[in-house]
Amino acid sequence: MLTSFATTWLRRVLVPLAGMPLLVVALAMTSAPSAEPEPWTAPVRVVAQRDTIPAVPVSGGVSPAALEAAGVSLAPIRRTALSFSMDRLMIPVAGITRDDLVDTFTARRSGGRTHRAIDIVAPSGTPLVAISDGRIVRKHSNRLGGKVLYLRSPDGRYAFYYAHLRDYAPGIEEGVTVLQGDTLGYVGNTGNARHTVPHLHFQVIEAGNRSNRRLFRGQKLNPYPLLRRSQLHRSDDGRVRG
Repeated sequence: MLTSFATTWLRRVLVPLAGMPLLVVALAMTSAPSAEPEPWTAPVRVVAQRDTIPAVPVSGGVSPAALEAAGVSLAPIRRTALSFSMDRLMIPVAGITRDDLVDTFTARRSGGRTHRAIDIVAPSGTPLVAISDGRIVRKHSNRLGGKVLYLRSPDGRYAFYYAHLRDYAPGIEEGVTVLQGDTLGYVGNTGNARHTVPHLHFQVIEAGNRSNRRLFRGQKLNPYPLLRRSQLHRSDDGRVRG
């Protein structure tokens, strides 16, 4: 037996709903779901590209771990386009600055030879670095230079000769492209320098249109004023200074 209150409630609520479609009735008796918030996108930071782009601290409350989990790489980006300027050569021995250089270009050598290079003294095993972008075009051993290599500039006009290496860096082979500051090998005293202190015998050569196997016949340029002018060097911690 319904009470008068229940009867009144049924008339006011159920009767108006009787003529409505079932779906509408169901929607009317449930609350509308709240709209989901739009996903937040972290602000993008654009960094100008140099030799490499170091990992950049991320602001805005997003942790590096969260970015890596989302597939965003924070590793340094290595540039691929080669560049070259004789005014921006790097001193080819890590940890050596322009004030450490000595001009030995015109020094006399055995057999009446003129040096036509400079010697850069450094402890055995010190990294030798690419003076500029370029390609390794020759890597071999000979009686005078010991372990040597030739790095040719991107435009092909110049070649850089490294001699008396203790060893080559991993991956350094003929045909490999390198960027300025890359490690090519290590200071040593191979060849006719075995009775001297470890040092790099370094030449700058006008290559012209010579083949890679005839580079040694090119005109030799004094590296000393070129390196003194640029001031660009790689410090012991691997950073480029200048």
